[in-house]
Amino acid sequence: MTFAHLAASAGYTMPAFWRILTKSGYFVGLSGTIGATVTYAAAVRPALRTAAGDRGDVEVLRSRTAKYLAWAGVVLLVTGYLQLAARLARAGHGMPFGDALAPRRLWDFLRAPAAKGAWIAQGTIYLVQNTVLLLTSAALIALLLPRVRRHLNALAPVALASSLAVTLVAAIPATAPRTTEQLIDLIIDQVHIISGTVWIGGLALLAVLAGTCRQLSADAGVLWADVWRRFSLVALVCVGAVIGSGLWMGWRHVGGLGQLWTTGYGLALLVKLLLVLGMVAAGGVNQFWLMPRIARARRADATASLLHLTLRHFPAVVWAEVALGAAVLAVLPFLTGSARSQAGSPPAVASGTVFAAGAALVLTLAASLCITVRISDALSRARA
Repeated sequence: MTFAHLAASAGYTMPAFWRILTKSGYFVGLSGTIGATVTYAAAVRPALRTAAGDRGDVEVLRSRTAKYLAWAGVVLLVTGYLQLAARLARAGHGMPFGDALAPRRLWDFLRAPAAKGAWIAQGTIYLVQNTVLLLTSAALIALLLPRVRRHLNALAPVALASSLAVTLVAAIPATAPRTTEQLIDLIIDQVHIISGTVWIGGLALLAVLAGTCRQLSADAGVLWADVWRRFSLVALVCVGAVIGSGLWMGWRHVGGLGQLWTTGYGLALLVKLLLVLGMVAAGGVNQFWLMPRIARARRADATASLLHLTLRHFPAVVWAEVALGAAVLAVLPFLTGSARSQAGSPPAVASGTVFAAGAALVLTLAASLCITVRISDALSRARA
């Protein structure tokens, strides 16, 4: 039985095809910009700055990064426009998506007055968001020019801040949150989005950069070992943030385990959970098997082995994670409504007990991530 049949039997309405494409595409654009700029700032640039090997390797990776960011800007510009048209189609009371693509209709939508009780017009929020998106895309696309590419280190932090602003501005509510839970939902949603896009987008950037292996010298393994080491810490933080925020969102939208297979929202969430677990498992392979082997090869000055591990084995696992991450983005449009409402369950209400349990889970998660780092370090010190 297909997902569509299961969802229909659970009283779930499948999203329109254009909705699936626009929402998934929008998050692909966000992942390409946020993930790539964060990864460059936190992992690639520091490794390039401290690289002691062939300077040609540094230039190859910097040039490939600039081109990647430039095309990420193109993707963000296109998907951002389609996402804005999708917002209009959803708000236009049956307006066809094709009609919503008209610039005049979009401009009227952005200038619409505020609704009753709102402190700011929703269209104004989208206008600011898409202005920032346009400027971000223009700055990144400019990296296609060799003259601008030389200023990558100066432009990357600006692109990082503006790409983060694209999602943060869109999250500003037109009406003030009425409950504490709604305010927490806004914050948690952004934590989930940013950490997820950094994780998936960072993996995609590094997988593409690893494709330059034939242009690199025999000593590039040392440089890449540093890149993978730095990004592994970024990925651990993202995993913790994704799981922590996901627990809150799961509690808010799912009233029990049974709703994971008896509601359309639950089915989509279950698929997403399985995909994320697959990404975590692949990350575990990197953390507990590949990273220790890379560290031992680096200490032993085994150049050939280090190059093979960093530019053959590691990217293969990363490409698998990228594929799973792309599948996660494809599932997102199907997470509409909530399992609680579809099952007729009462909405989730926070209490002191809930917050205490949440704090305990967060502390446990943080401790497990610290233990993960320590185990990986211990394995890297162990004799082969």
